[in-house]
Order: sequence, then C-alpha cells, then structure tokens
Amino acid sequence: MPESDTTFLDSVADTLAVLPGVHAVTLGGSRGLGTNTPDSDWDLAVYYREGFLPDHLRAVGWSGEVSDFGAWGGGVFNGGALLEISGRKVDIHYRDLAVVERELEEAAQGRFHWEPLMFHLAGIPSYLLLAELASNRQLRGERLPQPTFPDALRASASTMWRGNAALTLSYAEDGYAARGQLAEVAGALVTAAMQTAHAVLAERGEWVTNEKRLLGRAGLRDIDQIIGSLTPDRESLRAAIRSARDLLQQDAR
Repeated sequence: MPESDTTFLDSVADTLAVLPGVHAVTLGGSRGLGTNTPDSDWDLAVYYREGFLPDHLRAVGWSGEVSDFGAWGGGVFNGGALLEISGRKVDIHYRDLAVVERELEEAAQGRFHWEPLMFHLAGIPSYLLLAELASNRQLRGERLPQPTFPDALRASASTMWRGNAALTLSYAEDGYAARGQLAEVAGALVTAAMQTAHAVLAERGEWVTNEKRLLGRAGLRDIDQIIGSLTPDRESLRAAIRSARDLLQQDAR
C-alpha cells in the first residue's frame, strides 16, 4: 500500500528536524497554502544556524541533487536540494536564520534589495524570505515569526518596482522598438509587467513568494493581448509599448 501523504510528510520533517544546526522545518508552496493538486511538488525549507552543512543533508541518502551554499543565486535564496523521496518530487531550501533576522529588521525600516534568480523574470526582492515566513506552514522546531507587511516597505517597494518598470519600458522603446526587434520588446514587456505586479502587491501589503500567479493577482493579465499583437513593424512595437505603459500605470493614477 502506498505511503500516505501525512505519513510521508511526517517522516521527511522528522528527518530534517534532527540534522545538525536545523532549528525549524516548514512546508511552503501550494502544499503549504493548501492549493495543491495531487501532482504538486513538495516544497520544504530548513531554517538553520551555525552547524548545518549541505553534507548533512547528502548523508541522509535521498535520491537527487543537493547543492552547496550559494549555488542558487548566491543571495538570500542560497541553495537547496532537488530530490525524489518515496516517489515524490521534493524541493528543500536552505534558510539561514541570521539572514532572515537581518531582512526582518531591514524590511521594518523599508529597506530591501533586489536579486536576480533563475526562473524569476523580474528577479526577487530580499523580503521574499519574509513572504515565506508569512505563508509557510511550520512543521517542526522553534517558533518562527509570521510577519505582516511593514508600512515603510509598502512605500519603498512600490517606488522601486514601478521605477524599474518605467526604465524597462523606456529602454525597450529607445533600444529595441527603434530597431524592429520584436523578441526583445516582448521580453521587456513581460519583465515590466512582472515588476509592476510586484509594486501592486506591495502597495496592497500582500506578500509574493514567486511569479507563477503574480500577473493575475495584480490584475495585469491584459498584457497577454498586447504581447500577442506584436509584429516586427517599428511603429507597431512603439504602439505596443505605449499600450503597455498605459496598462501598467493604471493602478498608479
């Protein structure tokens, strides 16, 4: 008889919780939120202090790849493992509690930074760590904070993301549309839409952990029609950028 999801999760959480240096284990992603399908991956995180090493996770012997620290961008998203356990796909993220505590203090003052990260078209804000704390389900260990979105961060994040979107569109207009470069314009429109969506969610005080549903949450799915209408004609590209600018500025008016 196949192992139940509950038994599986308890077993994995128990194993992670006793690794050296691990202070807490959480379940995130769609399964943490309860919006998963039967085929959804399992996204877990180990919150650690000094003493935890990737080799401790490797020594468990689960099938898959365990990265070194810094392998997944080298910033706040500092590595993890892509595993198969009991026939299930499991992602395990490393979360340094010292970094988490620093970002909590920074966010309270409205300070954060932006980082590039694979599979995130607009990159990520360092307050993503706080978004995870607010949305993940804690399974084991010492009680973790569940932060609300600081007012100071609402203002600073909105300003930065909207500024980035404006610069992205301006560069697309001057650097790409003028040359009839459709692919580059399309990429810039998507990036600017994602940047604006981050701004919209920040203004609402809503946390963002990834980009999968970001445009829909921000009410910006109309960017699809604009991108779908693109042709290599230079004036058509300029018109598409103007339409995108109008769409993305609606919430700022």
